[in-house]
Amino acid sequence: MQLVDNILHSDSPQATVKARIAAGKALRKLVPRAVHGEYQPSPGRADPIAILEAQAETRLPDLVPVRHARMLASPFAYLRGSAAVMIADLAPAPTTGLKVQACGDMHVANFGVFASAERNLVFGINDFDETHPGGAWEWDLKRLVASAVVAGRFIEMDAEGCRQAARAVVSGYRKALHDYAHMGWLELWYASISEAQVLEFLPSKIARRAARGMARARGRNHAQVLEKLTDLIDAQHRIIEAAPLIVRRTHTVEGLPLAHGIGDWLQGYLASLSLDRQHLLSRYRYVDAARKVVGVGSVGTRCWVVYLQGRDSGDPLFLQIKEAQPSVLAPYLSEESQFDNQGHRVVAGQRLIQGAPDIFLGWGRKSSHDYYVRQLRDMKGGVDFATLRKSTLPHYCRLCGWALALAHAKSGDAAMLAGYVGKGEELDHALARFGEAYADQTDFDYQLLKAAAAQGRLAVAEGDVV
Repeated sequence: MQLVDNILHSDSPQATVKARIAAGKALRKLVPRAVHGEYQPSPGRADPIAILEAQAETRLPDLVPVRHARMLASPFAYLRGSAAVMIADLAPAPTTGLKVQACGDMHVANFGVFASAERNLVFGINDFDETHPGGAWEWDLKRLVASAVVAGRFIEMDAEGCRQAARAVVSGYRKALHDYAHMGWLELWYASISEAQVLEFLPSKIARRAARGMARARGRNHAQVLEKLTDLIDAQHRIIEAAPLIVRRTHTVEGLPLAHGIGDWLQGYLASLSLDRQHLLSRYRYVDAARKVVGVGSVGTRCWVVYLQGRDSGDPLFLQIKEAQPSVLAPYLSEESQFDNQGHRVVAGQRLIQGAPDIFLGWGRKSSHDYYVRQLRDMKGGVDFATLRKSTLPHYCRLCGWALALAHAKSGDAAMLAGYVGKGEELDHALARFGEAYADQTDFDYQLLKAAAAQGRLAVAEGDVV
């Protein structure tokens, strides 16, 4: 009924772009843009280590030490794994009340290129585990800005360079919002950031390096996964073990043959796909599966790689079955979730704001665990921050800001957001101050993490798990 009401009343004066921009601008009187530059830890701030310990209770015990080891690699790695800590710090801060489909875990390493259904490369957000409707746009933008500063420190940029990277995030976000504010709804729905747009956006020298990276991304396909992840055993490709990161299983925890359990998982997942996708997937047959550790923050959640074969051994398909737990944003939102399956929440959010989602994106439930499914690798590529040049980071951050603006425009009111953020640089400078302050908080929390590991409070895996 709400949808019908929206359609019937869409001719109201508030629906005009000019009026919505003005309404957004008026919000500055209630929440001045300068206030977003303020950050002080609250007097009763929760212990960040306790938050990580609480998350560990719902994760696979043998993989929790791997998560801690990965987070100990650097303050940047810690930030990537501590979305739950940061939202607890962000939630009390003033917001405009403008809601979006929040990404929930915005940081500069959660962007990259991937293939659209038409086999074109597009740039955008590539991690949606924490996405949730009804979130504050400020949460995403603040986390992204803070990550720009932390990443700048990681690659040893000076303070001004880090501030420049932070301002670039906000500048890219603001300018894109003003473009999206004037688009028709259908034009905005179809909007994405194409390979050509990325290369045109970047300075020529950086664009040449990006073009080489995109060429490598095109080679990251299922055939490459077959070569890297499997070995030929008795004339049949099998996934190679590399414990504890890749572990093959022959039976489920219930004692059933693994193929039986995977079959049950896939059966539930198929129901979430459209009929044409179901038909396509039905042409493949199950070959093998293994548990695979991925990322930083999601380590310890149940994640499987499933190897399927099509016409012959030269027609592989690798799917990733990934557990979806409640979003870290959920405790701070007043609206009750419309999803009774966390995998459905992730998929619905991704389909809404990514623009060119994976054709096999779907969800299901098995043994009380919610999960979502996607292709393991489909022309995906991202930035390696260990080798990123300092001169590149601000340009990359501006691109990330653009991609976040697209996500928020698709799910929120781009005109009101554009009116609030404005065309000047006031918000850029305010959030750069916030980014520096929260980067200091991240450094402090990282030292707490190191101390907790040294004291034995947190178990940490040994060996090459990073």
